[in-house]
Amino acid sequence: MNRLLLVPRNLAFYAAFYGGSVFIVLACVVTLFLASRAVFVRTVHSWSLYHRWCMRNLLGIRIQVEGSLPEGPVFVAMKHESFFEAIDIPQVVPFPGVFAKAELMRIPLWGMVGDRYGLVEVQRDQGAKALRHMMAAAKRITGEGRSLTIFPEGTRIAHGVRAPLQSGFAGIYKLLGLPVVPIAVNAGPLYHRWLKRPGTITYRIFPAIPPGEPRDEVEQQVHAAINALNTP
Repeated sequence: MNRLLLVPRNLAFYAAFYGGSVFIVLACVVTLFLASRAVFVRTVHSWSLYHRWCMRNLLGIRIQVEGSLPEGPVFVAMKHESFFEAIDIPQVVPFPGVFAKAELMRIPLWGMVGDRYGLVEVQRDQGAKALRHMMAAAKRITGEGRSLTIFPEGTRIAHGVRAPLQSGFAGIYKLLGLPVVPIAVNAGPLYHRWLKRPGTITYRIFPAIPPGEPRDEVEQQVHAAINALNTP
Protein backbone atom coordinates (compact mmCIF):
# COMPACT_ATOMS: atom_id res chain seq x y z
CA MET A 1 0.00 0.00 0.00
CA ASN A 2 1.12 3.55 -0.77
CA ARG A 3 2.60 5.06 2.39
CA LEU A 4 0.37 8.11 1.97
CA LEU A 5 -2.67 5.87 2.49
CA LEU A 6 -1.23 4.26 5.62
CA VAL A 7 -1.49 7.41 7.68
CA PRO A 8 -5.22 8.17 7.18
CA ARG A 9 -6.14 4.50 7.53
CA ASN A 10 -4.21 4.25 10.79
CA LEU A 11 -5.73 7.46 12.10
CA ALA A 12 -9.18 6.09 11.28
CA PHE A 13 -8.34 2.83 13.07
CA TYR A 14 -7.09 4.53 16.24
CA ALA A 15 -10.08 6.85 16.38
CA ALA A 16 -12.62 4.11 15.73
CA PHE A 17 -11.14 1.37 17.88
CA TYR A 18 -10.08 3.35 20.94
CA GLY A 19 -13.10 5.63 20.78
CA GLY A 20 -15.40 2.62 20.50
CA SER A 21 -13.52 0.82 23.28
CA VAL A 22 -14.62 3.46 25.79
CA PHE A 23 -18.28 2.68 25.12
CA ILE A 24 -17.71 -1.09 25.10
CA VAL A 25 -15.94 -1.02 28.48
CA LEU A 26 -18.78 1.05 29.91
CA ALA A 27 -21.27 -1.43 28.45
CA CYS A 28 -19.30 -4.26 30.09
CA VAL A 29 -19.55 -2.53 33.47
CA VAL A 30 -23.29 -2.02 33.06
CA THR A 31 -23.94 -5.64 32.02
CA LEU A 32 -21.71 -6.88 34.84
CA PHE A 33 -24.14 -5.46 37.38
CA LEU A 34 -27.46 -5.39 35.54
CA ALA A 35 -27.49 -8.37 33.18
CA SER A 36 -26.91 -12.11 33.19
CA ARG A 37 -23.44 -13.57 33.04
CA ALA A 38 -24.04 -14.73 29.47
CA VAL A 39 -24.87 -11.19 28.37
CA PHE A 40 -21.81 -9.86 30.20
CA VAL A 41 -19.53 -12.39 28.47
CA ARG A 42 -20.99 -11.58 25.04
CA THR A 43 -20.42 -7.89 25.71
CA VAL A 44 -16.79 -8.53 26.63
CA HIS A 45 -16.32 -10.60 23.49
CA SER A 46 -17.80 -7.80 21.40
CA TRP A 47 -14.62 -5.79 22.08
CA SER A 48 -12.55 -8.47 20.40
CA LEU A 49 -14.99 -8.75 17.51
CA TYR A 50 -15.03 -4.98 17.06
CA HIS A 51 -11.22 -4.95 17.02
CA ARG A 52 -11.23 -7.50 14.21
CA TRP A 53 -13.77 -5.42 12.29
CA CYS A 54 -11.59 -2.32 12.60
CA MET A 55 -8.50 -4.25 11.52
CA ARG A 56 -10.18 -5.74 8.46
CA ASN A 57 -12.05 -2.69 7.26
CA LEU A 58 -9.74 0.16 8.26
CA LEU A 59 -6.26 -1.42 8.16
CA GLY A 60 -6.74 -4.18 5.60
CA ILE A 61 -5.42 -6.87 7.95
CA ARG A 62 -6.82 -10.38 7.50
CA ILE A 63 -6.48 -13.29 9.92
CA GLN A 64 -6.06 -16.98 9.15
CA VAL A 65 -5.95 -19.91 11.55
CA GLU A 66 -4.10 -23.14 10.83
CA GLY A 67 -5.15 -26.11 12.96
CA SER A 68 -7.74 -26.33 15.73
CA LEU A 69 -7.97 -26.76 19.47
CA PRO A 70 -8.95 -30.13 20.95
CA GLU A 71 -12.18 -30.44 22.89
CA GLY A 72 -12.18 -29.75 26.61
CA PRO A 73 -10.03 -27.45 28.72
CA VAL A 74 -6.40 -27.07 27.71
CA PHE A 75 -3.46 -24.88 28.68
CA VAL A 76 -2.68 -22.66 25.69
CA ALA A 77 0.85 -21.26 25.35
CA MET A 78 0.83 -18.44 22.80
CA LYS A 79 3.50 -16.30 21.19
CA HIS A 80 3.20 -12.61 22.11
CA GLU A 81 4.48 -10.09 19.55
CA SER A 82 1.96 -7.28 19.85
CA PHE A 83 -1.17 -5.97 21.52
CA PHE A 84 -3.15 -7.73 18.79
CA GLU A 85 -3.13 -11.24 20.25
CA ALA A 86 -3.95 -9.99 23.75
CA ILE A 87 -7.22 -8.57 22.41
CA ASP A 88 -7.89 -11.35 19.92
CA ILE A 89 -7.54 -14.39 22.22
CA PRO A 90 -11.32 -15.00 22.60
CA GLN A 91 -11.59 -15.38 18.81
CA VAL A 92 -9.14 -18.30 18.90
CA VAL A 93 -9.69 -19.80 22.38
CA PRO A 94 -13.40 -19.84 23.28
CA PHE A 95 -14.16 -18.00 26.57
CA PRO A 96 -10.60 -18.32 27.89
CA GLY A 97 -9.10 -17.59 31.25
CA VAL A 98 -5.94 -15.57 30.65
CA PHE A 99 -2.85 -15.12 32.78
CA ALA A 100 -2.28 -11.34 32.88
CA LYS A 101 0.29 -9.15 34.58
CA ALA A 102 -0.90 -7.44 37.74
CA GLU A 103 -0.55 -3.93 36.26
CA LEU A 104 -3.44 -4.58 33.87
CA MET A 105 -5.74 -5.34 36.76
CA ARG A 106 -5.16 -1.87 38.18
CA ILE A 107 -6.70 -0.10 35.15
CA PRO A 108 -9.92 1.60 36.30
CA LEU A 109 -13.09 -0.25 35.23
CA TRP A 110 -11.18 -2.42 32.74
CA GLY A 111 -9.42 -4.25 35.57
CA MET A 112 -12.72 -4.99 37.31
CA VAL A 113 -14.24 -6.29 34.07
CA GLY A 114 -11.16 -8.43 33.41
CA ASP A 115 -11.24 -9.92 36.88
CA ARG A 116 -14.91 -10.92 36.57
CA TYR A 117 -14.35 -12.29 33.06
CA GLY A 118 -11.48 -14.55 34.07
CA LEU A 119 -8.11 -12.84 33.96
CA VAL A 120 -5.69 -14.57 36.33
CA GLU A 121 -3.49 -11.97 38.00
CA VAL A 122 0.22 -12.75 37.78
CA GLN A 123 2.25 -11.12 40.54
CA ARG A 124 5.85 -11.73 39.69
CA ASP A 125 8.35 -12.22 42.51
CA GLN A 126 5.62 -12.17 45.16
CA GLY A 127 6.29 -15.62 46.61
CA ALA A 128 4.28 -18.72 47.45
CA LYS A 129 1.15 -16.89 48.64
CA ALA A 130 0.71 -15.17 45.28
CA LEU A 131 1.27 -18.48 43.48
CA ARG A 132 -1.41 -20.20 45.58
CA HIS A 133 -3.85 -17.36 44.86
CA MET A 134 -3.07 -17.54 41.13
CA MET A 135 -3.50 -21.31 40.95
CA ALA A 136 -6.76 -21.18 42.91
CA ALA A 137 -8.14 -18.73 40.35
CA ALA A 138 -6.88 -20.90 37.48
CA LYS A 139 -8.46 -24.02 38.96
CA ARG A 140 -11.81 -22.24 39.31
CA ILE A 141 -11.72 -21.38 35.63
CA THR A 142 -10.79 -24.87 34.43
CA GLY A 143 -13.43 -26.26 36.78
CA GLU A 144 -15.96 -24.47 34.59
CA GLY A 145 -14.66 -26.37 31.57
CA ARG A 146 -12.75 -23.36 30.24
CA SER A 147 -9.24 -23.28 28.83
CA LEU A 148 -6.40 -21.10 30.10
CA THR A 149 -4.02 -19.03 28.00
CA ILE A 150 -0.54 -17.78 28.86
CA PHE A 151 2.22 -15.90 27.06
CA PRO A 152 5.08 -18.11 28.28
CA GLU A 153 7.82 -15.65 27.30
CA GLY A 154 6.29 -13.27 29.80
CA THR A 155 5.90 -10.13 27.70
CA ARG A 156 5.80 -8.86 24.12
CA ILE A 157 8.80 -10.04 22.14
CA ALA A 158 9.90 -8.42 18.87
CA HIS A 159 9.35 -10.50 15.75
CA GLY A 160 12.50 -12.42 14.92
CA VAL A 161 13.60 -12.73 18.57
CA ARG A 162 13.41 -16.06 20.40
CA ALA A 163 13.19 -15.18 24.08
CA PRO A 164 13.50 -17.92 26.72
CA LEU A 165 10.37 -19.13 28.46
CA GLN A 166 9.71 -17.70 31.89
CA SER A 167 10.63 -20.04 34.72
CA GLY A 168 7.08 -20.18 36.05
CA PHE A 169 5.58 -21.69 32.90
CA ALA A 170 6.66 -25.27 33.58
CA GLY A 171 5.48 -25.05 37.18
CA ILE A 172 2.01 -23.90 36.14
CA TYR A 173 1.87 -26.67 33.51
CA LYS A 174 2.69 -29.23 36.19
CA LEU A 175 0.18 -27.88 38.73
CA LEU A 176 -2.69 -27.57 36.24
CA GLY A 177 -2.36 -31.13 34.93
CA LEU A 178 -3.77 -30.09 31.54
CA PRO A 179 -2.54 -30.75 28.00
CA VAL A 180 -0.60 -27.74 26.73
CA VAL A 181 -1.34 -26.46 23.22
CA PRO A 182 1.32 -24.18 21.67
CA ILE A 183 0.14 -21.48 19.28
CA ALA A 184 2.44 -19.48 17.03
CA VAL A 185 1.34 -16.07 15.72
CA ASN A 186 3.18 -13.61 13.48
CA ALA A 187 1.42 -10.33 14.22
CA GLY A 188 4.58 -8.32 14.85
CA PRO A 189 5.51 -7.20 11.32
CA LEU A 190 2.02 -5.84 10.62
CA TYR A 191 0.69 -4.74 13.99
CA HIS A 192 3.52 -3.95 16.41
CA ARG A 193 4.17 -0.42 15.18
CA TRP A 194 2.39 2.90 15.13
CA LEU A 195 1.82 2.65 11.39
CA LYS A 196 0.16 -0.73 11.09
CA ARG A 197 0.29 -2.36 7.67
CA PRO A 198 -2.15 -4.44 5.62
CA GLY A 199 -1.56 -8.14 5.14
CA THR A 200 -2.39 -11.46 6.78
CA ILE A 201 -1.72 -12.50 10.36
CA THR A 202 -1.46 -16.25 10.84
CA TYR A 203 -2.16 -18.37 13.89
CA ARG A 204 -0.70 -21.88 13.84
CA ILE A 205 -2.17 -24.24 16.42
CA PHE A 206 0.01 -27.25 17.22
CA PRO A 207 -1.06 -30.66 18.56
CA ALA A 208 -1.56 -30.89 22.30
CA ILE A 209 1.32 -32.01 24.50
CA PRO A 210 -0.06 -34.32 27.22
CA PRO A 211 0.26 -33.44 30.91
CA GLY A 212 3.07 -34.88 32.97
CA GLU A 213 5.91 -34.50 30.47
CA PRO A 214 9.40 -33.77 31.87
CA ARG A 215 10.10 -30.07 32.28
CA ASP A 216 12.95 -29.88 29.76
CA GLU A 217 10.96 -31.69 27.10
CA VAL A 218 7.78 -29.64 27.41
CA GLU A 219 9.72 -26.36 27.46
CA GLN A 220 11.69 -27.36 24.38
CA GLN A 221 8.59 -28.40 22.45
CA VAL A 222 6.60 -25.29 23.41
CA HIS A 223 9.47 -22.92 22.69
CA ALA A 224 10.05 -24.40 19.23
CA ALA A 225 6.34 -24.41 18.36
CA ILE A 226 5.44 -20.86 19.40
CA ASN A 227 8.41 -19.57 17.41
CA ALA A 228 7.55 -21.52 14.27
CA LEU A 229 6.38 -18.33 12.47
CA ASN A 230 9.00 -16.10 14.09
CA THR A 231 11.30 -15.51 11.14
CA PRO A 232 12.81 -12.03 10.59
